Amino acid sequence: MSVVTKTLCAVAVCGALSAPAQSAVIFSDNFDSYTAGLNVTDFAGNWTVTNGTVDVIGNGYFDFYPGNGLYIDLDGSTSDAGDFSSKALNVAAGTYTLEFVLSGSTRGESNTVDVSFGSYNETFNLTSDAPVTVYTRTVNFASNSLASVVFKNGGGDNMGALLLNVSVASVPEAETAAMMLAGLGIMGSIVRRRKST
Repeated sequence: MSVVTKTLCAVAVCGALSAPAQSAVIFSDNFDSYTAGLNVTDFAGNWTVTNGTVDVIGNGYFDFYPGNGLYIDLDGSTSDAGDFSSKALNVAAGTYTLEFVLSGSTRGESNTVDVSFGSYNETFNLTSDAPVTVYTRTVNFASNSLASVVFKNGGGDNMGALLLNVSVASVPEAETAAMMLAGLGIMGSIVRRRKST
């Protein structure tokens, strides 16, 4: 193998070693797999509703955002907003990205939505005309845990904030620099061998 070929191989190895690791999605739901309806309780084991109700709307059924599939009205049709909780997720110690899409109810009133996942808690105050917005939050887990993503809509007037999508992904550890140094070490050893010959 020529020195040039060895050097090119080393550069390729270095590039492969220093390429950032990809995040891994551990939970994702856009609600399109469910059946539209009021006071829905069957979420195929992905979600539970306690302390009230939620509605699955969209696709022509109380569709405030046509073309966006199905989504969740977080204040169902019993004048008692439900706590909408994902199944318990197995999370290893590390960093995770929680992403969700919320909008105002579009029906004239404001809503508050408490969102939690592990140590993360945040309250969103959404006017009726609050636009569809993607929220991304970073959540750290110090140890292996079981954790659910929970949405709690304040109020009880059957017109809640709208939840369009939810996902949780692991964030790869910062090991890129160490891998790059290993790749450079391989290149250095090839150069040393060339000089010795």
